[in-house]
Amino acid sequence: MTVTTRDLDITRDAETPPNADAEAAAALLSERPAKTNSLVIIAESGDLEKTWATTIMASTAAASGMEVSIFFTFWGFFPLVRPEKRITGTNWMQRALSIMNRPGIDHLKLSRMNFMGMGPWMMKRLARQYGVASPGELLTAAQAMGVKLLPCQMSMDLLGFSRDDLIDGLEEPVGAATVLQLIASGTPAIFI
Repeated sequence: MTVTTRDLDITRDAETPPNADAEAAAALLSERPAKTNSLVIIAESGDLEKTWATTIMASTAAASGMEVSIFFTFWGFFPLVRPEKRITGTNWMQRALSIMNRPGIDHLKLSRMNFMGMGPWMMKRLARQYGVASPGELLTAAQAMGVKLLPCQMSMDLLGFSRDDLIDGLEEPVGAATVLQLIASGTPAIFI
């Protein structure tokens, strides 16, 4: 952030010392929240490449010593469902959504070039060929490094997920207000 005298609304007269602008800028900057060594990632997409990006960012940040939380909401919630779970939900609409968009990190589609499953297959094959960890492996590694996985309570209710549908090691479900509190306290956020 660049601070100018216009931003500080400082007017200088002949008796104002020359370093007054610097002192005023320092005072303004000291009011900003301190930098934190934490990060919150908001995962709103259940697409393969976006889930991959989420898990890469989370595991890399955690490996560098940052405290990381991932908030899984809407379609981004689907990777948290156990891979063996096929149909979820308590009513016909929730079940229909899970049939049209199979939950589980092993069943994610590409946002582009899905080609009836060929796109994800090719991406996964290329990843193996070039030694890139899968989203599932990265999520497991992130959990082992202490990344907090925060399921969205509203998404659970809306899509009809129960705790039995979800993978192990998740935090208690939270709402958007919890994530907003993290951000308001100075934690940087990435929206994927």
